[in-house]
This record gives sequence, C-alpha cells and structure tokens, in this order.
Amino acid sequence: MKQAIDLSLLPHFDQATVVLRLLLAALLSGVIGWERERLRKPAGFRTHILVGMGSSLIMLVSLYVPSICPWTNVDPGRIAAQVVVGIGFLGAGTILHGRDGAVSGLTTAASLWVVSAIGLAVGIGFYPAALVGWGIVMVVLLALNRADDFIEQNLYHDLLVRGRFTIHTLEEVKDALRQAGVRVLKAEFEPGTNQERTLLVHIRPEKVTRREELSKTLLKLRGIREVLFQS
Repeated sequence: MKQAIDLSLLPHFDQATVVLRLLLAALLSGVIGWERERLRKPAGFRTHILVGMGSSLIMLVSLYVPSICPWTNVDPGRIAAQVVVGIGFLGAGTILHGRDGAVSGLTTAASLWVVSAIGLAVGIGFYPAALVGWGIVMVVLLALNRADDFIEQNLYHDLLVRGRFTIHTLEEVKDALRQAGVRVLKAEFEPGTNQERTLLVHIRPEKVTRREELSKTLLKLRGIREVLFQS
C-alpha cells in the first residue's frame, strides 16, 4: 500500500513565487547567454534563456504534481532528472566537428548544461547555489578569457600556411617544423575551398631571426605559396 504524502510538507506555490523564480532563472541564464552571443557562438542569448527558464519551469511542475495528486507516490526528482538527459541532445547540436578534425562549441554546450542546472536550482528555491553557480560561470567565461589571451600571446604563436593542400601536405608541414626543432602544439584548417586552404598551426614562440628560416623551409613544400607568423 502506497504511503500518502503529507501535504503540509509541500511548497506553497503562490503566483509571486512562481513569477519570481521564472524571471530569476531567465535573468541569470540570459546574462550567460549574452556572453556567448557577443562571441557569435552557436547558442546565444535566446537559447540560454529558454533553457534556463524551461528547466526552472520543469522543476516547478515536478514540485507541483504531488500537491494536485496526493494519492500517488510521485517522486518530484524524476521529472527534473529528464532535463539532464534532454539537455545533452541540445548541447550536442552546438558542437561542430570539422572535416580537418577540429572541434568547436564545447564551451557553449557546457554553458547550456550548467544553465539548465541553474534553472533547476532556482525552480526548487535553492537560491544560494544558483547564484554562486552563476557567479562561477561568469568568472570562467569572462575572466578566464584573459587567461586564454595571455596563453596565446606568451605560450604559443600562430603560423598561417596557405596553399593547395593534398592528403599528405598537413603531415609534411608538421614534419618540416619538427625537423627544424619547432614544437607543434596543434594544427587545424580554417574555412576555405579545395583550391585554396589555410592551415593554422600553433607552435611554441620562435625568435624573429628564426621565422624567415622557417618560412623558407615551408615554402619549399609542394603547394605552399604563403607563410605568415602571427604573434
């Protein structure tokens, strides 16, 4: 026999509480979405608001169901748990995998996932966790961008190689750089056509006097017509 739920333990859903939680979830999610929007990411302002507010609404519904169906043994967490599963499909849609192997959109997918968690926290009224979590997310997305800039400027340089690439050209470029004593951190293709492609190679910083030597080495490879260093 199922045990009846004590209705006195259920949260009180007055209109002000519902509106406050939905608006707060939309506000916190919107700020995170705005940061993604200004960087032209796949999921931006509106998407994050919808995910955060929707998660909060689902949490409210989960808490509300037992109050209208006290004769059933409903677990409020079961409905909300589906958000964690469902958001995975939405996040997967923001992850792009290029033909060259480059992957982008992981941070945006993660921000959607954490926005759903913030929405659930707001929906259940766990405001401290939602606000602290939101604050940490903003620090990661905004402040740590400067750390990325520092790394790009001081820990590696960008080398642009343009030309007509074949199946073997990428490995030839990497081998030529390694033989010249250059440490290749990452290599990825930028958007282009089959006739003209640009290879972006992240390498350890090289002295200016070495750049001309490396450029001449790479220009000897078949199909390479231009080599540019970006500090």
